Parts: sequence; C-alpha cells; structure tokens
Amino acid sequence: MKTITSRDNAQYKELKHLATSAQARKKAGRTLLDGVHLAQAWLELRGLPEQCIVAESALNHAEVAAIVAQVQQAHGHILALPDALYHALSQVEHGVGVLFLVETPHKAQPDSLAVNAVLLDNVQDPGNVGSILRSAAAAGIKQVFCSAGSAFCWSPKVLRAAMGAHFVLDIFENVDLPALVAGSGIPVLATSGYATKTLYELDLKRPVAWIFGHEGQGVSDALLSGASQTVVIPHLGKVESLNVAACAAVCFFEQVRQNQG
Repeated sequence: MKTITSRDNAQYKELKHLATSAQARKKAGRTLLDGVHLAQAWLELRGLPEQCIVAESALNHAEVAAIVAQVQQAHGHILALPDALYHALSQVEHGVGVLFLVETPHKAQPDSLAVNAVLLDNVQDPGNVGSILRSAAAAGIKQVFCSAGSAFCWSPKVLRAAMGAHFVLDIFENVDLPALVAGSGIPVLATSGYATKTLYELDLKRPVAWIFGHEGQGVSDALLSGASQTVVIPHLGKVESLNVAACAAVCFFEQVRQNQG
C-alpha cells in the first residue's frame, strides 16, 4: 500500500485534475468511481481497478477494509491518503472513503441498431441520464447511444445515479443519432406528447430502439421524422408530462412485461 501526504505530489495532482475536470476525464479516458457500492460493482463485474484510493480513516470501515483486502489479494494498486487530501478528490458528502480510478470502457460502435437499445438526444441532466442507464440495465437493455449534447455518461453524478449500470451496458457517446436511426435494422420508437398511438398498443415482443429527448424540448424533429413510430404514454390527472427518466422506465418495463407474458 502506497501513501501520499503532500498536495504537491505529481500523482496526487493528476488525481485532483481528474476529480475536478470533466475535460480531463474525457481526454485521459479515465474516471473515478466514488463509494462502496460502485467499487463493489466494478470488482464484481469488471475486475481490478487501475488504482484503489482510500482515506486513512476509512481503513477501519468494514466494507472499505473488505474492498482493500480484495484488491490486495489480487495484487492491485492501493493508495492511502490523509483525510484532507482524500476529501479534495471525493464529491460525495459524508462518503465512507474509497475511490476507484478506472479506465473508461471503450468499444467500437456497431454499424447499425440490431438489439434492444436506448438513444439519448440531448438529455442534459446527469441525474436523468444516470436513472435512464439504471432502468435500462435493469430491463436487460444492452446498448446506449448518446448525442454530443447529452450529459457525459462517465461523470461522477451520472455514475452515482446509475448505481453500477454502466458496468453491464455498452455505452457510446458523441453519436450521430440521425445517421444511426436511418440505418437501423430494428424499429425505432420515439416518445412524443403529440403522438396518437399509445405505448400499450405497441408490439414490443421484438428488439426495438427507444429515443428519449431533451428535458424541455423533447426529441428533435430530425429524429422524430426518422423514427418508425412515435408513441405517447397515457396519463391521468393534470400534470403535463412525465420526467424523461420516469418515461424511459415506463417504456422499458412495458417491454419487459410483454416479453414475460
């Protein structure tokens, strides 16, 4: 186990840069997973991190100690930091004191849509993006394609909201969604408050791609015109519409329901 005690240490400065700069994370192709749940999920689903970073005061915390022991047994790299240095890296208030430095997974984008997928068109709120990823993973969806205007999926806020969903999904960012839709081999369904066909009238016993749009403006006209079908979720009451993450969850689990029937 290595220890760093100085803020001027070059390795610590690099970690601080990654912790505080989205541009640095994108450029380096690395990110920080903050907290016990994400660390445990990474170990279970992806294996060893590039580095396990732990606050000195957390070494006596049972769950953190178990994570550290697992990394040590696999001959992984562990870095211990004084609490003051650690807390400058963590964005979780009252966290328990463990971070993983990991390489952002990267896969070649498929040529066309062929399996259940989600397309995010300028979904900008990190909490919404994370919640959609979490619901997609829970519903067995494998692929997520994000436009350049959507929140960066590997940001700390999206990672925390998704609760480990990233590690079972293939996520593609900065995607030309209209081109992807144009070449799709499966039906592409776009949600729209102006659609006449409801979600519950659809045949979802086959792979489909779902498009969800910007929180205020919805799915762009270009994608709406390219979609196989626009659909609406019927609702009662006077609330104008569902939050985009709630809308996505309803759609995904209607598909799950139909395929279990």
